Amino acid sequence: MEKKRLLLILLIIGTAFWGISYSITKMAIGDYSPATFLFYRFLLAVIVLTLIFWKYVRETNLEAIKTGAILAIPMFLGIHLQTIGLKHTNASQCSFIAGLTVIIIPLLKLAIYKTNTSLKIWVAALTALTGLFIIAIKEKFEINIGDLYTIAGAFAFAVYLITVEKHSALKNLLYSIVPMFAFCALFTFCIALTDSHADWLPKNNTFWLGVVYCALFSTAYMYTVSNISQRYLSAERVAVIYLFEPVFGAIGAFFILGENLGWRLLLGGTLIFSATIISEVNFKTDKLKLLVKKN
Repeated sequence: MEKKRLLLILLIIGTAFWGISYSITKMAIGDYSPATFLFYRFLLAVIVLTLIFWKYVRETNLEAIKTGAILAIPMFLGIHLQTIGLKHTNASQCSFIAGLTVIIIPLLKLAIYKTNTSLKIWVAALTALTGLFIIAIKEKFEINIGDLYTIAGAFAFAVYLITVEKHSALKNLLYSIVPMFAFCALFTFCIALTDSHADWLPKNNTFWLGVVYCALFSTAYMYTVSNISQRYLSAERVAVIYLFEPVFGAIGAFFILGENLGWRLLLGGTLIFSATIISEVNFKTDKLKLLVKKN
C-alpha cells in the first residue's frame, strides 16, 4: 500500500479516537480541574512514547528539544482551550466547532505567509464547512462561552498544524515528539498549581479511565501519526481529514452521553466525506489517465 494512503487510513482511525474522546473527556473531568486531567494525560503519553521511541529519545539533542517546545505551545493551547470548552457546552457541539480548523488554516497562511493554496483545497474546505454548519446549527444556535473557548482552540490547532508542516519539511519530528508532550505536561502542571480547586488524586474511576484513553489514543497515537503524516501531506489536507472527527464525535456523544442525532449528521457527514475525497483527488492526473485509457 502506498505510504500516503496508509497514513490517510491511520489518520481517519485517529479521528475516530479523537471524536470519541470528547464524550470521554466530558465524563472524566466532570467537576474536576481540566488542568489536572490534562497533566496526567500528557504525563502518561510521555511515558508511553518514551518507551516506544526510545531510540529517538536517546539521540535527542538541543535542536529537537527547541522544536518540541515550539510545537508544544499551540498544541497545548488548542487542547487546553477545547477541554475548558467541554465544561460549558456539549460534546457534539464542541467537536463540530473544533472542525473550523479546516478553514482557518488556508486563511492564516494567506494572511501571514502571503501564500495561497490550490483551488481544490478551498472547495474542499468550503464544502466541509457547509457540512459542519448543517450538523452544528440548530433551531436556536447560540454562541456560549464554551463555544468561544472551542473556537479559540481551533485557531491554536491551525497554528500547530502549520508549524508542524513547516518543521517537518526540514527535519524528522520523531525526535521532538517526546519533548513536545513533556512541555505540554509541564505547562498543564503549572496551570494546575494555580488552580485552587485542583484535585490531584480523584477517587472517580471514570477520571482515570479517561486519562488512559486520551493519553494512549487521542494523544500518543494521533499526534504521532499526524506529525509523521505531515512530511507527506499538507496542513490543509490533514485538517480536512480531521473533519471526520465531529462525525465520530456526534456518534460517540449519542451512544455514550445520550445526545440527540438526526438527519443533519447524515447530510453534513456526507459533505464532509465528499470534501475529503475532493482534497485527495488529483484531477489533472486522473484526467490524463482517462485520456491514455481511451487511446
